[in-house]
Amino acid sequence: MRAAVLHEIGQDKLEVLDDVEAVGFGPGRVRIRVRATGLCHSDVSAMSGVLPQPAPFIPGHEGAGEILDVGDGVTGLTPGQRVLLCWLPACGSCPACRRGQTQLCLAGFMNAGTPNFKRPGGDVFGFAGTGTFTEEVVVDAGCAVPIPDDVPFDIAALIGCGVTTGLGAAINTAKVEAGSSVAVIGCGGVGISAIQGAKLRGAAQIVAVDPVASRREAALRFGATEAVAPEGLADAKQRITAGEGFDYVFEVVGRSATARTAYETTRRGGTLCVVGAGAMDDNLQLNMFELFFDEKRILPSMYGGGDVLRSYERAIALWRAGRIDLESLITHRVPLANVNEALEQMRTGTALRTCIEI
Repeated sequence: MRAAVLHEIGQDKLEVLDDVEAVGFGPGRVRIRVRATGLCHSDVSAMSGVLPQPAPFIPGHEGAGEILDVGDGVTGLTPGQRVLLCWLPACGSCPACRRGQTQLCLAGFMNAGTPNFKRPGGDVFGFAGTGTFTEEVVVDAGCAVPIPDDVPFDIAALIGCGVTTGLGAAINTAKVEAGSSVAVIGCGGVGISAIQGAKLRGAAQIVAVDPVASRREAALRFGATEAVAPEGLADAKQRITAGEGFDYVFEVVGRSATARTAYETTRRGGTLCVVGAGAMDDNLQLNMFELFFDEKRILPSMYGGGDVLRSYERAIALWRAGRIDLESLITHRVPLANVNEALEQMRTGTALRTCIEI
């Protein structure tokens, strides 16, 4: 089958090959025909080495498709069923799951180190234990989440990661209060979803911050009340908050420099919500006095900071009701053969989300 493969970490282009085989099918597993997948910045970060990932590997973790086959012991899933892929399924029995923090379950990461593809030359990994830049993938049954028939595959793919992460950061993690002031630093697909989440929660002012003009313009359409380039953030802070700082600031870039800016832009007693996934050697510096004196809450948000399955259901309900716009998040569509075009769109910031149609 066809798949897009990165041969070595640090390469910036993928090779689309037709000699890849999905492996690992058996008890407790399902085989899925991928129909659509989104390109998330985490995929690019894994390619560059910012996020740890063994190579060679197939990127992609934000996908949807149809079940082709189910292994022994799998219940509730049948061939032909429409599903989205959950790259971080909850086991239901670990300490994190028992506490109700299913987004912190590590069971899904255990599969990330096991190859789930192969080529004549050897094993190939799937990013985050999935790998959706391919025609078929074999995953644990818990990764396959049924979706209603009225949810298109491209919309379902977005819900599988970016939308759930951004909405959840505002709703689950930060719990944005009505009438509050918000700044969102980084306005790709996840940042735009955080903006929509803040709007749903009733934020009075939402300032979108991004260096790319087209993303700033898009943020206004999705609910931001103002959009500025990074160099305009200090002025916006002064005008909107009289210099005090925003009630909530979302860092959706994944870099210590922007996290530091976000901290300084948050008012005393306010909330900094860290959404971007960064590198392990990129350290955020804070001194002990400011931590104590400013009493700013620093809240990391992993996969939307809540029960993932409930978050999927909520996103679908909000989309059906017209409360969130998911169709407009997909600004570009390309076939798998043109996956490198999608990568260029991501790197240049010209796309909010590119859908790869398979």
